[in-house]
Amino acid sequence: MTQKLILASSSPFRRMLMENAGLSFEAHAAGIDERAVEAPLEEAGAKPDVVALVLAKAKAEDVSSRFPERLVIGSDQTMSLGDRVFHKPRNIADAANHLEALSGVTHRLNSAVAIVSNGVVLWQHLAQAELTMRPLTVDFIARHLVRVGDRALSSVGAYQLEGEGIQLFEKIEGDYFTILGLPMLPLLKKLRDLGAIDG
Repeated sequence: MTQKLILASSSPFRRMLMENAGLSFEAHAAGIDERAVEAPLEEAGAKPDVVALVLAKAKAEDVSSRFPERLVIGSDQTMSLGDRVFHKPRNIADAANHLEALSGVTHRLNSAVAIVSNGVVLWQHLAQAELTMRPLTVDFIARHLVRVGDRALSSVGAYQLEGEGIQLFEKIEGDYFTILGLPMLPLLKKLRDLGAIDG
């Protein structure tokens, strides 16, 4: 018997992945201050993958407190270049700075997912992808950002691989779903193991 799921996210990309997989679910955004959760972790020197896992669990736990009997899926993604952790750009100038920093180098996406029920973490998973951006000129970055507009502000790297952002890259190693921020294959396997979806 399948069980109605809750996605603890307002992300249209994560909702799309769940819908495309044929899952029956509701989406409810977590009410946590992500920066407040992240700040002490980063000050303590926590690695970006650990930050992603902590945030994924915190989101699911927050929504689980409102829907205790349901299976709640929380997810988060961090992006890192060496020791530097990136956040969503605040404006187009910030997006340009992101792309200039990423130009010609390899960065890592850390995508975490957790399942919580009755406030208890039943499962957690971390997946990573490495993306190498081709060398970009300042002029090209400016033209690219004019074309994509505010969409550049909706992701941590200031790009969307499912759109024009694919033109920025020369090499990608990792799972497509991990890159979009929700590792679907391990999630679906766990939902089948839990009897929450048809196996």
